[in-house]
Amino acid sequence: MWRAIIPNSFSMGNLTFGFFSMIIASKATGSNAENFHYFIAAGLCIMLAAVFDGLDGPLARLFKSQSQLGEQLDSLADLTTFGLAPGFLMYKIYLYDFSLSKSVLGTPWDIPIGMAIAAVFPLCAAFRLARFNVAHDPGSFVGLPSPVAGLLIAFLPLYNNNTEYLSRPVALAIFLSVGFLMISNIRYTKPQSQIRPNFTILRAIGFIAIVALLIYRFNLYYVVFGVVILYVASGLFAMVIHLTQKLRYRITSGE
Repeated sequence: MWRAIIPNSFSMGNLTFGFFSMIIASKATGSNAENFHYFIAAGLCIMLAAVFDGLDGPLARLFKSQSQLGEQLDSLADLTTFGLAPGFLMYKIYLYDFSLSKSVLGTPWDIPIGMAIAAVFPLCAAFRLARFNVAHDPGSFVGLPSPVAGLLIAFLPLYNNNTEYLSRPVALAIFLSVGFLMISNIRYTKPQSQIRPNFTILRAIGFIAIVALLIYRFNLYYVVFGVVILYVASGLFAMVIHLTQKLRYRITSGE
C-alpha cells in the first residue's frame, strides 16, 4: 500500500495545480493589461501540473504499484488540469463578455455564447479520457492526449507581450481545433513505447545534454512549446501520409 502513496501523491499534485490555475484565473477582472500576470500564472500552474502528471506513471511502474485506483485518480486529475482549467482560462481571457442579447417577451436576456464555447474543451477532454480508460492501444494514443492539449492552451497567455492578446478569432480557432483533435481518431505515438532496450545510459545523458543546451540557448518556453507543436503536428503528418498511401494504393490497384 505504501508504494502507491508516492505516485498517487504526484497525481494529487497534478490536480492541485490545476485547481490553483482556476483560482488564479478567477482573480482577473477582465482581459486588460493589468490582468496579464494572473493569466500567465494560471498557465504556468497548468505546466507545473504537467510535470507531476508526467512523473506519476513512471513512479508507479518503478515502485510496481500500478492500480485501478491510481489510473482513475490520474484521469480525474487530468480532467481537472487539462480540461476544466484550460477551458476556464480561455473563458476568462477571451469569452467572458461574448454573449448575444435578445429580448424575450419584453425582457432582455443575455445568451452566454462564451460559456458554451468554453465548455467544448472540457467536454472533449472528458470524452478523450473516458475513451482511453475503456479501450487503449499500448502502442499509440487515439486522439491528441489531453495533457498535450491542455499545455498548448496554457502557452497562449505566455505568447502575449503585455500589450495585446492573440485576436479572438485566432485564439478560438486554436482552442476549438485542439479540442476536436482530442476526440479525433488521429493516432499519436506514445513516447515511452519508442524507448528501445538499447537506449543506454550514455545515450540518455546525451539526449539530456542536447535538451539542456537548447533550453540554455533558446529559453525553456520556446523549447517546450516547440516540442508540443511538433508532437501535435506529428499525428497530423502521419495521418496525411497514411491517407496518401491509401489513395495511391487504390489508384494503382484500379479500385
